[in-house]
Amino acid sequence: MTATLPPEAPTDQATTPAVPAVPAVPAPLTHLPTYDEDAAPAVPRASLGRLSPDEKFSRLGPWAAALGLSWLLTQQLLPLAGPAWFVVVWFGLGLALTATTAAMSGGSTEVRDRLAEALVTGGAVVVAGVLVTTVYDVVSQGWRPLTHLNFFLDDMAGVGPKDSFDRGGVAHAVVGSLIELGIALVITLPLGIGTAVFMTEVGGRFATLVRTVVEAMTALPSIVAGLFVYTVLIRALGYPRSGLAAALAIAVMMLPIIARAADVVLRVVPSGLREASLALGASRWRTVWCVVLPTARPGLATAVILGVARGIGETSPVLLTSGAAAFLVADPSEGAMNSLPLYIFSLVRSGEPTAITRAYGAAAVLLGLVLLLFVVARLLARPRGTRPSLRTRLVTRLRQAPSISQENR
Repeated sequence: MTATLPPEAPTDQATTPAVPAVPAVPAPLTHLPTYDEDAAPAVPRASLGRLSPDEKFSRLGPWAAALGLSWLLTQQLLPLAGPAWFVVVWFGLGLALTATTAAMSGGSTEVRDRLAEALVTGGAVVVAGVLVTTVYDVVSQGWRPLTHLNFFLDDMAGVGPKDSFDRGGVAHAVVGSLIELGIALVITLPLGIGTAVFMTEVGGRFATLVRTVVEAMTALPSIVAGLFVYTVLIRALGYPRSGLAAALAIAVMMLPIIARAADVVLRVVPSGLREASLALGASRWRTVWCVVLPTARPGLATAVILGVARGIGETSPVLLTSGAAAFLVADPSEGAMNSLPLYIFSLVRSGEPTAITRAYGAAAVLLGLVLLLFVVARLLARPRGTRPSLRTRLVTRLRQAPSISQENR
């Protein structure tokens, strides 16, 4: 018996499909750039943040055209003489021409963007103009008392409203304002920031009630705060009118301002920082003290500045709770204690030109005092860098001096 083998598969190469040959791609030729020696030098490209000449013209051109049109309308065609009408018409025509040019070069989005930019810029210019004109008016009318040294060192004991500027000064008012403001800050700083921490970090129904009360007290009239302290402390408890009572009234005015502003600042702190601190095992109090408050320190300084600006300019609470004094009083618990706003109010009310000029000088001193307090608060609240302080660097340098001298020998 013979076995038959199955037929083998054909191995002929003719039956396999042929792979098409890939044509060879020629290597790309390298061309070196050629430079024209007679060509003008290349103009450097402006950065992305800068405007091109066409964009500058499209933004400034409408306002220049509006300036000419407003002069033609207010000064020549219509009975609208005066700088106020000129500025109002100029701003309105500038907005209209800006919207027109933006619509010619872009769509509705470009128009809204240009109008919003113009409105915001105009608002900033108005605020800056009001500030500059106010400071200029105060300094220009009160510079004569500022040229006398006694204006900063003396009080008004025995000085009348018609006396010359070489007599009397604002020393008692400056000292009174600083004492009253210092007492108010000692009271409101822990209470205001503590209230903000309670509203932000603790929460709950009672925190909502506290936030509502704080927001309502933000718009509290100053005369109401003065009447409250006068009724409770002076009339009911029999405490005499003094600088301490005035400081308590100022504290009532400052407390809701600091608490409300600090609440807004603390809510801006990212929640991831709190979660990271709690995840590392820190308690809630440790998280607030070491993470939340240091992060929000510049904003808390702004809240304190707002409270100081509100408290240092109050007149009616001091008038009700302390009264004016023409001499220097350093003890806040002894009798009347004057302040700069009350000093200015008393001199302006006299009606004498010399006294009014002296009041303008006191107003200039008040502006300088507020500016000084703002700068000090900003310096204290600025974030600390990694660079060591000047004292640390000096101590390190002195310690390294002996070793350096020995190495040189």
